[in-house]
Amino acid sequence: MSLRLTLISNATTHAVHSACFPSDEPLDQRGEEQTQAVAGVFRSVRIAYTSPALRARQTASALKLNATVEPALRDCDYGRWAGRPLEEVQAKEPEAVAAWMAEPHSAPHGGESIITVLQRVATWLDARSEMGRMVAVTHPTIVRTAILHVLGASVESFWRIDVEPLGRTEFSHDGRRWILRSVNSALPQ
Repeated sequence: MSLRLTLISNATTHAVHSACFPSDEPLDQRGEEQTQAVAGVFRSVRIAYTSPALRARQTASALKLNATVEPALRDCDYGRWAGRPLEEVQAKEPEAVAAWMAEPHSAPHGGESIITVLQRVATWLDARSEMGRMVAVTHPTIVRTAILHVLGASVESFWRIDVEPLGRTEFSHDGRRWILRSVNSALPQ
């Protein structure tokens, strides 16, 4: 028997619509409506995890998942940029933003680098020994790094992957290796 893992990106928040670095914000009205439209699609799942962030826990709850909080699935720590609009940060710290986007080891905001997040997610994925179906509600950054790890792709490819709110990305593990099954599909209604 194998493991089938579905990663779901949290529903929309104010930060998504205003192009802000996320903080621990709740879902916005649209995010609540989106999750209500797909509530209960994972009724048969017995193993579920969620990031500790409020927006992920609210998404998991709205999806009617009895999810365990998993710290490894937390979003990137954006340090002093958390909650701030990208445009504002870009205007005040253009060199720092450029370094962060060009150098995966860079963390000019005082939080985590992309490579640190990738290592955290890879460790979590590779420690999975469960069998059957598993769902985890997390964040676009975590989904991107999971894809990179599973494909063995360069961390420089991080910025080339788009993950939609409530996007579903599926993986399977056959006991030897991870396989990417689908990226960013919509949840069935």
